[in-house]
Amino acid sequence: MTRSADSWADDPGLTPWLGDAGPTQVPPAPVVPLRRSTAARPGLLHPPPRRPAPPVVVGGPPTVVAPPLAAPAAPAVADGYLRQDGAARPVPRRGARGWLFALSGGRLNAGTSTRELAEQELLGRIRTPLTGWHTITVASTKGGVGKTTTSALLGLTLAEHRADRVVALDANPDAGNLADRLLGHPATASLRRLLDQDDPDLPASFTEISRFVHDAGRLQVLASDQDAAMSEAFDRDEYRRVLALLVRFFTVVVTDSGTGLVHSAMGGALETTRSLVVTGAPTIDAAGHIDRTLDSLSAHGFDELVRDAIVVLSCDRQARSVDPVALKAHFERRCRAVVPIPRDPHLAEGGRIRLEALRPATRAAARDLAALVGDAFAWDFPAMAGIDTAGGR
Repeated sequence: MTRSADSWADDPGLTPWLGDAGPTQVPPAPVVPLRRSTAARPGLLHPPPRRPAPPVVVGGPPTVVAPPLAAPAAPAVADGYLRQDGAARPVPRRGARGWLFALSGGRLNAGTSTRELAEQELLGRIRTPLTGWHTITVASTKGGVGKTTTSALLGLTLAEHRADRVVALDANPDAGNLADRLLGHPATASLRRLLDQDDPDLPASFTEISRFVHDAGRLQVLASDQDAAMSEAFDRDEYRRVLALLVRFFTVVVTDSGTGLVHSAMGGALETTRSLVVTGAPTIDAAGHIDRTLDSLSAHGFDELVRDAIVVLSCDRQARSVDPVALKAHFERRCRAVVPIPRDPHLAEGGRIRLEALRPATRAAARDLAALVGDAFAWDFPAMAGIDTAGGR
């Protein structure tokens, strides 16, 4: 059955097609988007984000949109899979802990003891890096109080534990015996032979300087001349010249000086030294000489050296009337530190000094002295005028 145009007009629910009004569209019904319910998924507070649809370009080729890159995975952290038991413990090397570690093949690690940690800290101070060179002068106005012995112990200990070159210089104008205590025999070359070269710029290499020094283990020794007349002629300018040659090839120079503070060579040593060690003994006269040495140095303008000095007490003999604790406290008020060297039969022999032949307490005292000297390696010192180190090493 066909409806007429009038029947379309009478029906309000339909839009008629009338000739003059033109077509009229029926408004579309609202579209309600469907949402996924989250009520059935307990624990999900928010719905997962929707991936945006790729844009559609009308009238052109379709655009290919790459999917977003996933965030890189977090790097594996060692703390997440390494066992904490023993992972951070240092390996013991000495004592019962070291024996247990070695016997168990490393499975039982009790860690290092407090004593071993203290020794490692002490060695670290001795091995303080040096950016230039450092001079140490061992001095005393009294003979027979361990000045040469202290120079030898200090030089041997520094050379044993440091990787750079250490040399001991015998600047005693009274025919010093430093070479005898370090070599066990008279030296065949001396600093006078080094000074008598025709070319003042030589030696230019370590091979050439080795013709004038002697090996005492890892320590090098430059001996003084055994002719008293030639030794007495060793003056301030010659000392500075020898020092300028040595610091081209050696990082640490330990100078064993004479007993005369007013001697010309002693003046050159004090002017160029960066660490001062004053030796004495816990006796009435020796302790008095230490005070007089410090007073004399202060009177000649070396106040800073006195404040930073280290006093070494050779305890091979001791007066009963002297309180060692009070004596140490007295010099600690005047200087930076005091180191007692205990009596040792090997040192009392007067022959060649070997570290392995010393008692443990004596070796520990030598390490304490070397550590105190090593503390000064990190200090800032002004440039030394007249000392040119170019062309060495």
